[in-house]
Amino acid sequence: MPEGDTVHLAGKRLHAALSGHRLLRGELRHPRLVEHDLAGLTVLGVASVGKHLFTRFDDGRSLHSHFRMDGSWHLYRPGMRWRRPAHEARAVLETEDRVAVGFALHDMELLPTTAEDRLVGHLGPDLLDPGWNDGHATEVLRRLEARRDAEIGLALLEQRVMAGIGNLYKAEVCFLLGLSPWTLVRDVPDLPGTIALSRKLLLRNADRPEQSTTGSLHPGEAHWVFERAGQRCRRCGTRIRTAEQGDGVYARVAYWCPRCQPGPAPPPKRAPGQRGEGPQLLSTGR
Repeated sequence: MPEGDTVHLAGKRLHAALSGHRLLRGELRHPRLVEHDLAGLTVLGVASVGKHLFTRFDDGRSLHSHFRMDGSWHLYRPGMRWRRPAHEARAVLETEDRVAVGFALHDMELLPTTAEDRLVGHLGPDLLDPGWNDGHATEVLRRLEARRDAEIGLALLEQRVMAGIGNLYKAEVCFLLGLSPWTLVRDVPDLPGTIALSRKLLLRNADRPEQSTTGSLHPGEAHWVFERAGQRCRRCGTRIRTAEQGDGVYARVAYWCPRCQPGPAPPPKRAPGQRGEGPQLLSTGR
């Protein structure tokens, strides 16, 4: 699932391309919305809220979309060839000089703009909210502290705590804090610092498609641990480990360095035929 900065950038680009322009074509191809034609409406703006996008129109309605795992919005000039198959298109919004195509958008809804809170009111503060202030940070802290018995890796992913963090930033935040993703929230020594770091990393990448947490944009150098399974830790040389964290559809691959991130963690997988005990939590020292 995309990170909050990816959705933020998509919203920013859609806003620049569509805001203030009248739609010559406004097709909604989602099964629940095919009877609606948005042609003739003027786009007032596009805004992101966490991982949600709202395209707002001058008739008082908003088009809500969520990327989930494989959705995306593309921008084209009229007549340009689309980069994804036409059968994947769920929305086509065309103005005089731009065409916005929403591909594989499984979650879409057309609703009154005044009712947007029905879809995002349950979320925690958006880490990329342009109006972010100390009150937002205090609210996130309150929500984190209420989950004191949860694993910090899972708490970071919970959009009801703070909106915007995905698996990439979860892995990188935990590494930079020197914490195992399985550390309980109550054992995290600096929760305000955790919130500040999460926002800092998202802000660093909010206005570009490349996502770097190391400070480098060179291929293969952008991340500390994310998607580096089996490679050497950039700090200590220990091999990066992976394990599943979470249950069912909420399970995600966790990446961590067992030396730089001591604390509870699943035991390494044993080779076939090797004897050993069942799953347990281990404490890994530096």
